[in-house]
Amino acid sequence: VQLQASGGGLVQSGGSLRLSCAASGFSSDHYPIIWFRQAPGKEREGVACIKSSDDSTYYADSVKGRFTISRANAKNTVYLQMNSLKSEDTAVYYCATDFEWPCDYSIATVRDYTIDYWGKGTQVTVSS
Repeated sequence: VQLQASGGGLVQSGGSLRLSCAASGFSSDHYPIIWFRQAPGKEREGVACIKSSDDSTYYADSVKGRFTISRANAKNTVYLQMNSLKSEDTAVYYCATDFEWPCDYSIATVRDYTIDYWGKGTQVTVSS
């Protein structure tokens, strides 16, 4: 199982970025894909996830209405479209998967140590 996040960068407040998570070694449409982020000095937190069974999506309140998670099955890739970015969105973003975690409203409280597979992060910096 391998996951690779990309697409991070420097953007001004109010701008947009699209992150990509390329999966290999498994079919990303068979398991949930989760985006986490970790800001300096803070714990890693769940941001969004997409369910494998029906592509239902769940978001942390802090990003709801601004971020959209989606899947491109043909590319075995999951995206995180981030709009109306704020300085507090600055963090390293990671994509992850776990074959047992359900992907539901617990995205806001999921602990990173419960998730089995991680990709390397991509830095997102939002300047004010």
